[in-house]
Amino acid sequence: MSGSESDVDEYDYSNNKISDTSAAEARRGKDIQGRPWDQLSITREKYRQTRLEQYKNYEDIPHSGEVSGKDCKITKKGASYYDFRLNSRSVKPPILHFQLRNLVWATSKHDVYLMSQFSVMHWSSLTHKKSKILNVSGHVAPSEKHPGSLMEGFTQTQVSTLAVKDKLLVAGGFQGELICKHLDRPGISFCFRTTYDDNAITNSVEIYVTPSGAVHFTASNNDCGVRDFDMEKYQLSKHFHFLWPVNHTSLSPDGKLLIIVGDNPDIMLVDSDTGETVMPLRGHLDFSFASAWHPDGVTFATGNQDKTCRIWDVRNLSKSIAVLKGNLGAIRSIRYTSDGKYMAMAEPADFVHVYDVKSGYENEQEIDFFGEISGLSFSPDTESLFIGVWDRTYGSLLEYGRISDIC
Repeated sequence: MSGSESDVDEYDYSNNKISDTSAAEARRGKDIQGRPWDQLSITREKYRQTRLEQYKNYEDIPHSGEVSGKDCKITKKGASYYDFRLNSRSVKPPILHFQLRNLVWATSKHDVYLMSQFSVMHWSSLTHKKSKILNVSGHVAPSEKHPGSLMEGFTQTQVSTLAVKDKLLVAGGFQGELICKHLDRPGISFCFRTTYDDNAITNSVEIYVTPSGAVHFTASNNDCGVRDFDMEKYQLSKHFHFLWPVNHTSLSPDGKLLIIVGDNPDIMLVDSDTGETVMPLRGHLDFSFASAWHPDGVTFATGNQDKTCRIWDVRNLSKSIAVLKGNLGAIRSIRYTSDGKYMAMAEPADFVHVYDVKSGYENEQEIDFFGEISGLSFSPDTESLFIGVWDRTYGSLLEYGRISDIC
């Protein structure tokens, strides 16, 4: 970056006591991240412009972000769906792989799980306290015995991705490690190594409940595989292989279809029982790293390094029904609220966009800050939105609260 960023950093390091920011302080004019713009040699507006001009979007296919804008929907910005509540600086969720940004998970409006150094931490927005849930800096091994579990465990696991749901935590590693822990009992329940290939990174994990009530999870891997694990039986139940590394998968609400995105511009919609392709979806211009189903099971979203999120309708898959454009870079994470009213998409840094789904994604709230985004998560009751920000000085957890719907 230019000298303007170094000016910001110089002030940061000479003033290391940067406090949290509350909603009341933000209303009185304090920067939500605590950046002292009035004492810097650059204004916030100028710094924002510098970031927009100089931030380098990572592309696997050159110039994909430049040519993807022609089909994009023009949105109405300025809406407010979630209000700023708190910026907590004692929690600093890091970026562990520059393309993988699924390291923040809310299990209630007060409970958040995220990475901090070499541990998975729990953060309470009620008590503003954090506690260590899983330390992977040393040796980790199962405390329960299940067929197929790697009883010798792992040493110094580098966590690449994370998922937490229904009292189950699953951490995926850079060497194909999968570590499963039930939050309501001590110890590690299950360890599994998906592959011993050199290209073994676990790119994403999704936890879901089958129609019969069994808890499963899918793991997407750089070895081109998608594996489904039954956590009632603690065993691998399905293994699908594709032609390119799989970066993210999402299972439809009825459990019948899987979105497969990865190191190919095409999106694959496949049968979740057989792994057979229902239809390839074309429109993106680069590799994709994010996907999510709307709760209605009819529409879904995919996020790509061409700086766009595309919305698809299973009733007509010939082309996407909407194309949403980011400001800086790739769309690395996508989440819908459980009631389907809002969709949030995160860029690699600085921007989270929240869309009103019923408006056809035309109305948008743009959440604007500075720093790399390690993940975002709505609480299951839709009341809270949490955003992990990684920055060497201003790393923090941003918390927003849903504004009551106006009748």
